[in-house]
Amino acid sequence: MSLATQLERELEPLGTPARANGSKAYLKSQLAFFGVTVPDLRRTVRAAERAAPLASRAALFATVDALWNRGVFELKLAAVELLARRDDLVTAASLSRLRGLIASSHTWALVDPLSTGVVAGVYEREPAIARTLDAWARHDDFWIRRAALLAHLPQLRRGAGDFARFARFADAMLDEREFFIRKAIGWVLRETSKRRPVLVADWLAPRIARVSGVTLREAVKYLPAARKKLLLTARASPRSASAR
Repeated sequence: MSLATQLERELEPLGTPARANGSKAYLKSQLAFFGVTVPDLRRTVRAAERAAPLASRAALFATVDALWNRGVFELKLAAVELLARRDDLVTAASLSRLRGLIASSHTWALVDPLSTGVVAGVYEREPAIARTLDAWARHDDFWIRRAALLAHLPQLRRGAGDFARFARFADAMLDEREFFIRKAIGWVLRETSKRRPVLVADWLAPRIARVSGVTLREAVKYLPAARKKLLLTARASPRSASAR
């Protein structure tokens, strides 16, 4: 029995119709849902992969494709978990495959773990993929642009990473009206500010008239009260309002 078939057989009974219906409505998704909790899914994937470790990159992506193509949310998420678990087999050479998965996800619930849990890992291990992320940040598909932003999040959250590159991406996308882009910019700024609040506040200040409300609410959440107040006051000023 293939690992994909095994995971399907083990995951489906773990779900409930109530959770399936609730998740489908919450995500506004056309996918089928088993209604499995994330902890149950992760335990199942971990146990199955430990019992029959994937021996090669080809085997990993064959399993990922088999899971992905079955049209069930939890099986797609299981594919993402496998990629994150076997990051030793995921390299810069895998980026075109990962981009294809992101483009076919159509929901933040798959794009985000792919971006922060898989692509971000490749970026940290192989910083030269920054050029590929540069291209993703200009892509027509906003999900791929979101992935380019979120690939920076784990390192920036730790006080490391390339804030200048993220900031360049964010600045180019700051005027976009797409909610998921605005939210991603704010999310990364918020996490960065936990260790480097001055860096985030100084970046926001000259852009305050351009920053969306969604982005700003996220970005200032953990800033020192005085800096937060200054930014919010500037944002509310008539000059800032007229610039928007």
